[in-house]
Amino acid sequence: MQTNDLPPLEESPAPKTLAFLPFVKAHANGNDFLILEESVAHKNHAALARCLCHRTQSIGADGIEFLDRRPNGAFFIRLFNSDGSEAELSGNGTRCVAAWLAATEGLQRVTLETHGGPRACEIVESRDPHFLIRTGMGLPRVMPRTIDIPNIGPIPGAMVNVGNPHFVLFTDTPDFSAHNLPWQQLGALIATSPLFPHGTNVEFVSVRSPEEIAFRIYERGCGPTTSSGTGTCASTAAAMTLRNTNRTLNAIAEGGPQTVTWPTQEAEMHLTGPAEIICRGEALGVS
Repeated sequence: MQTNDLPPLEESPAPKTLAFLPFVKAHANGNDFLILEESVAHKNHAALARCLCHRTQSIGADGIEFLDRRPNGAFFIRLFNSDGSEAELSGNGTRCVAAWLAATEGLQRVTLETHGGPRACEIVESRDPHFLIRTGMGLPRVMPRTIDIPNIGPIPGAMVNVGNPHFVLFTDTPDFSAHNLPWQQLGALIATSPLFPHGTNVEFVSVRSPEEIAFRIYERGCGPTTSSGTGTCASTAAAMTLRNTNRTLNAIAEGGPQTVTWPTQEAEMHLTGPAEIICRGEALGVS
C-alpha cells in the first residue's frame, strides 16, 4: 500500500473522556515506541500520538504502534508518528511489537500485518527483556534519482521503497553533512519538499567497506532518530544496488548496528536487530 492509499486519519471531533490507558514502551537501537491495544484508541490515534509521545510532557517516544488483535487470530499494527501523522510501517516498531508478543505470549514466530504489507518476525535470541529478531522486509525497489532543492541545487541519490518511502544519498564526510549543510538541516528540507507530497524519510549513507555502511536518519513525522529499521533496509538496498557492496551488510546508525541480507534483487530482504522492552504502565490520555 502506497502513502496516498492510506485511509484518512480517524479522529473524533472532541475527546469524550480522559482515562488511564495501559501502555508498553520498547526500543530498537534507541528508536523508541509505545505499544497500545487498538481497543483503547477509540479513533483518537493521532491525538494520542501527539500527547503521549511528547518528550517533556508525557512518556515520550518516536511513535505509537496500535496493536489490533483480529478475530481470526491475526495481528494488525498501525503506526502513528509523534507528530500525529500515520505511516505505512516501521521496521523497528514492528520488531518492538514482536518482542512484546514473545515476552507476554511466548510467540517465537509472528506475522504482523501493516499498511506496508505483512512482516514475518522470528525470535533469534531471547533474554527477556532483550530480544534479537529477524524480520522479512519484503522486496525493496531502488530508483536512482537526482532531485533539485531550491537554494541547494541538484542532489543525486535514490528513491527507495521498502513499504514506505525513502530518499537515500551518499556522503563521505565524517559528520554526514552533505551539500554544505548538516545532515539534520538537509534532511528536513528533503523530507518536507513538495517533490514528495506525502513526505519521505531521508538517509545519509557512508560506505565504509564492501561489508559495512554507516548512516544517519531523518524520519518523516519525527525528525532525526537514532535508528530506523526501514531506513536501514533502504540504505543497504541503495548501497548494494548503486555501490556494489556485498549482499550481506552491517549497517551502523547512531543507536547501533543491524544486519541486512538481500541475496538477489528478486529475493526478499531480511533485517536482523535487537529490541528491548523498557517498561509498562498507565498513561492519562483521551479515550
